[in-house]
Amino acid sequence: MRPRGSDVFRPLVFGVFPSVLPGACGLPPEPTRRLLRQVSAALGVETSAHATGIQSTHTPPLGRRASVQRRRNGPQHQPAAQSQQRLYSHVVHPASVLTLINANRMRPPIAPVGLDYVATAAREGGIETVVLDLGLTPAPDAALADHFACHEPRLVGLTFRNVDDCFWPSATSFVPELCELVTTLRGLTEAPIVLGGVGFSVFAERIWQLVKADYGVRGDGERAIVELYRALEDPGRLAQVPGLLWRDRDRVAINPPAFGRAEPLAVPTQRDAIDNAGYFRVGGQIGVETKRGCPRRCTYCADPLAKGSQVRWRSPTDIADEFSALAAQGVDVIHLCDGEFNVPRPHALEVCHELQRRGLGERVHWYTYATVTPFDDELADGMQRAGCVGIDFTGDAGCNAMLAAYGHPHRREDLTAAVRRCRDRHLRCMVDLLLGGPGETPDTVRETVAFLQQIAPDCVGASLGIRLYPGTRLASSLLRDPTILDRGGIRRKYDGAIDLLRPTFFIAPELGNRPAALVRELVGDDPRFFPPAEEATGGHAEGDHNYNDNPPLARAIEAGMRGAYWDILSQLRNAASNPRV
Repeated sequence: MRPRGSDVFRPLVFGVFPSVLPGACGLPPEPTRRLLRQVSAALGVETSAHATGIQSTHTPPLGRRASVQRRRNGPQHQPAAQSQQRLYSHVVHPASVLTLINANRMRPPIAPVGLDYVATAAREGGIETVVLDLGLTPAPDAALADHFACHEPRLVGLTFRNVDDCFWPSATSFVPELCELVTTLRGLTEAPIVLGGVGFSVFAERIWQLVKADYGVRGDGERAIVELYRALEDPGRLAQVPGLLWRDRDRVAINPPAFGRAEPLAVPTQRDAIDNAGYFRVGGQIGVETKRGCPRRCTYCADPLAKGSQVRWRSPTDIADEFSALAAQGVDVIHLCDGEFNVPRPHALEVCHELQRRGLGERVHWYTYATVTPFDDELADGMQRAGCVGIDFTGDAGCNAMLAAYGHPHRREDLTAAVRRCRDRHLRCMVDLLLGGPGETPDTVRETVAFLQQIAPDCVGASLGIRLYPGTRLASSLLRDPTILDRGGIRRKYDGAIDLLRPTFFIAPELGNRPAALVRELVGDDPRFFPPAEEATGGHAEGDHNYNDNPPLARAIEAGMRGAYWDILSQLRNAASNPRV
């Protein structure tokens, strides 16, 4: 599924390499190895030059003093592999570093694109930055203990990319895991903790207060992390940190986010702060942003809450530089993580021209999200020549009444034309549906399904249920009705008052008690559709497209398939329905 309002926002995401290079604990390579050999000889054990989850983005100079005394206030940690005790973890680093942690543990893994931007921005700002990626390590608790045994950071940054899986009926919240992680960090370090990330930005004040973090950053993190780090020496500068949530004496202070400014977006292009190649090897998606912000007024979308409603686009030259940097690491499939690549159209076309001019379309294939309009022949040709191989359209419905209800400018004929243009250029095409909004009836669902079967995209994501986010027009409209719970339509797995931080969905009550069964019956055995799961299953159902912990998807990736997850699942379904093809 393409989650609405959480998956495509990446303004502040921290993360790191899955292995330690010599020097990561604060000493240059040869002194590090020498110290390890000396300690191992004294203890009669083997040493290991590598450990999962830690990478330093700056090698400190010679002459720094190290201690082999473990932090007294940290929990006792017993390494999982006794044959390779990680003795380097006893080396305590001076308290001059910034530690950034990627806490996203969804599977298949998603490379934290914002990490490269934020960690590199910190490095360019003169801050020694150590990053810890829990997304790749099989033992996150061990990685945390090892890291803080050899680092005493001045500031710890923690990303929160997904509030939940944005999928009904699984409705799995990741907030409890965040709370547990912050509690663990409090036992490992006395450094202040700052929260950021796309999920955090949607619920910034609520999450910040809930987990009792010291700071939070709503929106872009590149400039904010540098200014916050410097403000630790001069608290008078905290009011100047963009997007910062902080405690100013007895009040909560919330600074305006960076996305309030209408200016071009400039982020680092090196892409060398995380192990992109490692993510790619295990089937993780590698993302690139071409812009931030969305001016569209879809009733349900939380994108403007996290990135703003003004489009801030990047230089096409910078985007091409970033493609080149990833290609040099062996990454030849990229996912553009813009809300909609083709908004605005002129910028999308310029990006395509620059990728084509530099021959990157022949070296790298890419997938993107796009809105149904504007998508004309010129743009479709430009995208195809620039290396685009697949487009996931925000179709949402095949019924004009429902399209209007969602606030979309496109209509059925536009969707027909978009699918045809993809087919003519051999671009893989998915249409995402969002079934069950206010006004949906069995007749409108029937119209939508029949229409999509007629225009025949490669696959259709038939998502059922709209995740409600605070501040969106849809949520505000629904929650103004004091009888909303009595009328039905709210779907959730908790009791009491409605709490939008917890997974809360709306499905039009006109669809009956078993709306998923209605949709599945209409879809039949059409292999192009990813049907919704019934509530009785509690989450996954055969043929659905909840990517989180999806066994068929995981097996396909392990077998070597790469690409957009919807494309991989679509090919699996087609192969199963046409075994002789």
